[in-house]
Amino acid sequence: MPFPLYLLAMAIFAMGTSEFMLAGLLPDIASDFDITVGTAGVLTSAFAIGMVIGAPLVAALARNWPRRSSLLGFILTFAAAHAAGAISGSFPVLFATRVVAALANAGFLAVALTAAAALVPPDKKGRALALLLSGTTVATIAGVPGGSVLGAVLGWRATFWAVALLCLPAALGILKGIPAGYVKEEVTGGPALRAELALLPRPRLIMAMLLGALVNAATFGSFTFLAPVVTDTAGLGELWISVVLVLFGAGSFVGVTVAGRLSDQHPGLVIAGGGPLLLVGWLALAVLADRPVALCTLVFVQGALSFALGSTLITRVLYEAAGAPTMAGSYATAALNIGAAAGPLVAATTLSTEAGDLGPMWASGLLVAVALLIAIPLRAVVTAGQSAEVLQ
Repeated sequence: MPFPLYLLAMAIFAMGTSEFMLAGLLPDIASDFDITVGTAGVLTSAFAIGMVIGAPLVAALARNWPRRSSLLGFILTFAAAHAAGAISGSFPVLFATRVVAALANAGFLAVALTAAAALVPPDKKGRALALLLSGTTVATIAGVPGGSVLGAVLGWRATFWAVALLCLPAALGILKGIPAGYVKEEVTGGPALRAELALLPRPRLIMAMLLGALVNAATFGSFTFLAPVVTDTAGLGELWISVVLVLFGAGSFVGVTVAGRLSDQHPGLVIAGGGPLLLVGWLALAVLADRPVALCTLVFVQGALSFALGSTLITRVLYEAAGAPTMAGSYATAALNIGAAAGPLVAATTLSTEAGDLGPMWASGLLVAVALLIAIPLRAVVTAGQSAEVLQ
């Protein structure tokens, strides 16, 4: 794989740490601002909503910009937003900084996904995406648990400062490792923005985006509220939150790595096998989360299945949007984060029910079940007169 891909993955490690770190910080943030954990959970949705809106908007604005300048500007803005969040004294201000950070993350990821696809042969997009997403999975293994420990020892604000500082070496790597104009596509002579946007109604593209959003909603719905399950339901100490997050991250790394080898040539094998297993896993976690050994085992498994299935579906988005070279990354980013925005909102509504802390697990199972049910009729629509590959 080309060296610039590793630099992009390093930057995504910093951003992935921020996106997932709230799972271990919500109780502390809620206590600091005297709000409920459910209310604090909207910070995750704020970040995701910012990415949903920002991905296509920023990608459209930046389609003629040099990629190195774009990536550098986005990551520095991301760092500044975290510094502002670390010193914020009100929850609305913190909420606003998460939106700004999300817009910067959206722009970075949209450009990075497009750049990654352009750096490799057409039949290697899945492997390139897997390498890029490895930054996120490593973040869940090292960055997020480390942030959780830092938050437990020094408070959640210290974690925000750490993320801001973590962006600086990534920015330096981009500045030094990606020459000006590197992998910059010449838009002149390429498809117009209107032509790229016209691809969105294509059934196969819509199907891949919809299923990817539902799977990611299930992932974020449970992951966001995992900390109370560890401490209250399973009865483990606060530092065990970091252990469980490491297990989820390790599973996600395994899942995205395996999927990267299969998603280009055999997406159906991942989707047909992983979908039902993911559903069973969320339901099993909802039933067995009060048993520490089962909790730890299932968290690892669900991390692997969620990222294997999710990354495969997002790879399909890039394939189906191949005719939109400057906007394909934004379509994939939007699909991921529609799910990331909706998942915590759906999960939060279950916290006040009889299910309590386990409600998000049941909600995640329901979201995956909906994805499986939708896939059947949509497949008939997609394959009518076409050779759809999403589920083959």
